[in-house]
Amino acid sequence: VEAGAALLNEAAEMARREGAAALIGPMEGDTWHSYRVVVESDGRPPYLMEPVSGAQDLAAVEAAGFQRIGGYFSAAVPLDEIATKPAPAPQDALSVSHWDGSDPEGLFAQVHALSCEAFAGNAFYKPIGLEDFLAMYMPVVPLLKPEMILFARDGAGDLKGFLFGIPNYAEGPGTDTAILKTYASLQKGAGYLLSDAFYRAALGLGYKTALHALIHDDNLSALRSAANGAEVFRRYALMGRRFDG
Repeated sequence: VEAGAALLNEAAEMARREGAAALIGPMEGDTWHSYRVVVESDGRPPYLMEPVSGAQDLAAVEAAGFQRIGGYFSAAVPLDEIATKPAPAPQDALSVSHWDGSDPEGLFAQVHALSCEAFAGNAFYKPIGLEDFLAMYMPVVPLLKPEMILFARDGAGDLKGFLFGIPNYAEGPGTDTAILKTYASLQKGAGYLLSDAFYRAALGLGYKTALHALIHDDNLSALRSAANGAEVFRRYALMGRRFDG
């Protein structure tokens, strides 16, 4: 802890001399990549693409004067409970379909465009180019289940939302857990339709548990997760430190 705090204090002093007014972290460059420190856990192993912290990380950043500026959680819910509830009422001019398994670059180009628009108002957001975005996601294409990649479109066929789900291969190829990794929408109601379709698809594929990954404490998704009876198993924080003067 002492060595980590000393390292962070040295980095903070370098940033201050360069004119920075504050630091945020842990963050691998931007919110498109890994960020957040684990602050609470029930001890279960990390799931696929989950940010991981060392045992001393939280204490070190706190000892270096960082305070929590954002909270997040991951939760688990049995699919035989959530996927068998009554289906949501149809939304006007919105239909949900899954990826057909073809043209993965075209798929993620659509996801990139909608993500940039949907996430632009998020705290600490900055845009990412398509090339960098594809470099993040194309390596996982062989692992994807098309039934878990979902799109919501309006009557004109325009994309209004997407959901990216993936099996928890951190448990091995025979995992019975599916991760609701990311979804974004530009139209009210799209997220609800997409998540319901994801639960039903995952149950149909034989998965038993769904993970709600890295939800911000203040998002509508947090309320829906709680309403669905999901059990929180990990909490995370984004930390910040302001410089005086």
